[in-house]
Amino acid sequence: MRRRVTFVRSAHIVSYWDGADLMLYNYAARTELIASVDMCAIVNACEAPRTAAAILPRCPGLRADALAELLPLLVRYRMLYRSARAAAAAERAMKKFHAWNPAAGFFHQSTKDVPFGDRVSAAKRQRARAKSWPMPAPVKRIESAAITRLPDRPAIDEFPKVLLARRTWRRFADRRVDVADLAQLLRYTAGIHQWQPVRGLGRSALRTSPSGGARQSIEVYIAARRVRGVKPGLYHYASDKHVLERVRAGLAIGGVERYLPEQPWFEGAAVLVFFAASFERVLWRYDYSRAYRAVLIEAGHLCQTFCLTATWLGLAPFCSMALSDRSIERDLKLDGITESVLYAAGVGVRVPGVDRAMAPSGVRAQPLIRNPAFA
Repeated sequence: MRRRVTFVRSAHIVSYWDGADLMLYNYAARTELIASVDMCAIVNACEAPRTAAAILPRCPGLRADALAELLPLLVRYRMLYRSARAAAAAERAMKKFHAWNPAAGFFHQSTKDVPFGDRVSAAKRQRARAKSWPMPAPVKRIESAAITRLPDRPAIDEFPKVLLARRTWRRFADRRVDVADLAQLLRYTAGIHQWQPVRGLGRSALRTSPSGGARQSIEVYIAARRVRGVKPGLYHYASDKHVLERVRAGLAIGGVERYLPEQPWFEGAAVLVFFAASFERVLWRYDYSRAYRAVLIEAGHLCQTFCLTATWLGLAPFCSMALSDRSIERDLKLDGITESVLYAAGVGVRVPGVDRAMAPSGVRAQPLIRNPAFA
């Protein structure tokens, strides 16, 4: 006997106006469709599994032949699913975001895998934009405000010198980073240095960087490219054991630009570092979407610690938000929803002259100008 086909809508649809177009967007599957009134009515009718015959009476004015034409389209764009078939893996993973959706799920999926233009074209667009919209000032000024002068304390020990020396390097020496330096870098960036017992719950992990609710949502992965004592490949840093767990032997074709598009100046880096969020740890404690902010901020905390530690070690660090999310997550075997890469960094061996090394190869380095307020 032939099984009846039923249709059920995705639990992860939002609709919004884009100019004159009404859009349906499945943020779990990352599919969108310009919608008609009839499409919206069909989707609305499928809050529970229904056959085409059961959908039709719930859509006043819709003809049977129009319904037969629209149902396959809505299934193709994953606004509807044939309930006899399993929903997409992304739908199942996104259900874990339930307490944060639609706000966090929509933002998380909508900001992945954006296109990155080439440097020359981007510079031209910025110069053209500046003619009608000058670049905003980097500092706010409150006019006519009373001023209190602050005392100046010069840098007399190592910590201020490390802070002042941190820069983003874009040129590197053609040499390997030693595994001992990599170990120090990972130890002080992401190592679990202490445990704090929590009555009735177990224990919380403590790192050198703050974490909202001590949830430690960030996992650290590395692409070892030129490390003395480590075979090239992708590794997970087990932050409690202080060991590298190999995810993949060897590196995929494409070099650094496979992961950091349109950034060829990082090709000389010896190590790439990926900060990935394990969202379930935060969802367990905080069941409101604002907690998604804490995860993003935590990734920033760890990355800054990484850059400062690398500077202290005399290495050349950098960081980048321009990621090829899908390539990184595929190679690291992450689903991109329950665990997703948020931030990238890297390190190499320094070349002489930090001013010159901040500029990409082929670009004239501009001199740094000291601010007299901190001279």
